[in-house]
Amino acid sequence: MHPLRSLILALACIIYAAPASGVQCQSGGSFEGWLESFKREAAGQGISQRGLAALNGVAFDPGIVSRDRRQGVFRQSFEQFSGRMISPDRMRIGARKLKQYAGTFERIEQRFGVPGAVLVAIWGLETDFGVNQGNFSIVRALATLAYDCRRSEKFQGELMAALKIVERGDLPADMRGDWAGEIGQTQFLPSSYLKFAVDFDGDGRRDLIHSPADALASTANYLKGYGWQRGQPWGPGTANFEVIREWNKSEVYSKTIAAFAQRLEGAP
Repeated sequence: MHPLRSLILALACIIYAAPASGVQCQSGGSFEGWLESFKREAAGQGISQRGLAALNGVAFDPGIVSRDRRQGVFRQSFEQFSGRMISPDRMRIGARKLKQYAGTFERIEQRFGVPGAVLVAIWGLETDFGVNQGNFSIVRALATLAYDCRRSEKFQGELMAALKIVERGDLPADMRGDWAGEIGQTQFLPSSYLKFAVDFDGDGRRDLIHSPADALASTANYLKGYGWQRGQPWGPGTANFEVIREWNKSEVYSKTIAAFAQRLEGAP
């Protein structure tokens, strides 16, 4: 995932106090003790042993907290950011992906109304078309951030969602992704994964890590869920651009997605 996406996640829901409900954050207690309390909370919410097993042996990762703490405000202009991110190499690969998955994109647009160019733009910017998905343990990262009191409530919810993903068999307990807990070829937080992931390749699993078809269709389902209008433009000032901003709240990032997609539509 591009660092800006992690930045937006870090700035979006800063919570300094312990959550009003659920398991208290560290408050001076050990991580191991906190984890046992979380396991009891998860069991009380119906998580089975299959899901709970994902927490076995999980250790606190101070490196995750360091990453969360040292982020600065992103100050690049749209021209600077898009000029760097919409590189000739990404344009070339993006155009090739549109052709390679033409049939998949056609079926996705028929079902969800989202054009392939928009999905390829997100795919390319988030993970270089699935190449750079991150190599952090999702469960360990989320448990660390849930234990840390900065945004405990938010990440307790995401950790619970990750256990549900494991429980229903979509991904294994050792799933890997971004340090902030985002998963897959277009980088879904576990809560969004649960809500919007679809099995588009027909193998019985919603696998956004290994299946481009699942990842792209799920991204389209996400955009549709936030009100994407079929057949309408998506540049700044349009209703569909506001939907893209639901994908990423950063104006610069959202404008770059829109511009990348527009250029891909005009590519030979």
